[in-house]
Amino acid sequence: MTLKKATILILLILLIDQISKFYIKTHFALNEKLEVLSWFQIAFVENEGMAWGTKLSDFFPSISDRTAKVALTIFRILAVSGIGYWLYRSVKNHGSKTLIFAISLIFAGALGNIIDSVFYGVIFDSSKGQVASFLPEQGYDTLFHGKVVDMLHFPIWSGHLPNWMPFIGGHSFSFFDPVFNIADMAISIGIGILIFFNKRAFQAHSERQNS
Repeated sequence: MTLKKATILILLILLIDQISKFYIKTHFALNEKLEVLSWFQIAFVENEGMAWGTKLSDFFPSISDRTAKVALTIFRILAVSGIGYWLYRSVKNHGSKTLIFAISLIFAGALGNIIDSVFYGVIFDSSKGQVASFLPEQGYDTLFHGKVVDMLHFPIWSGHLPNWMPFIGGHSFSFFDPVFNIADMAISIGIGILIFFNKRAFQAHSERQNS
């Protein structure tokens, strides 16, 4: 895959991701839900931290939430810069299409969520109890303190697990609870490709080492 094709893929994912987030922010109030199917909902939530809503300050209580938020955003920027360099080197070294495709997905997803974290606090006002406005006089927070917009929810099954199941039997269980976005999907698919198609992804690199 050429750098041009990888760039087109990245821009396409970013476009879909940001359009979906802009639509949710300007049409839904926070925690508002819309049932599309019995197993699929549009559920607007905002993620202030890492995956599953975890915050950096949860691990380092001495750090304030706002300081932790900036530190996390800066780390994300550094990480996506490294992923971008990895992508460039993989294309330049004629890496496999599978590898370049996977890295492109991860890069696009990470960049999509960084845009939220850096800019959304400035370009939107609060969604609590109202539909947010785009480019208000006063945003809901400052630069680098934006919240990531999530909206895709798949409550496929919920109920009680059979008592015969060890350790978890008899407890209520739902599959699955997390709410995510297009960027998260791109990252997950990219990582999944690298895990499950590892040999194919790194085939070109291995062949060069053996030659």
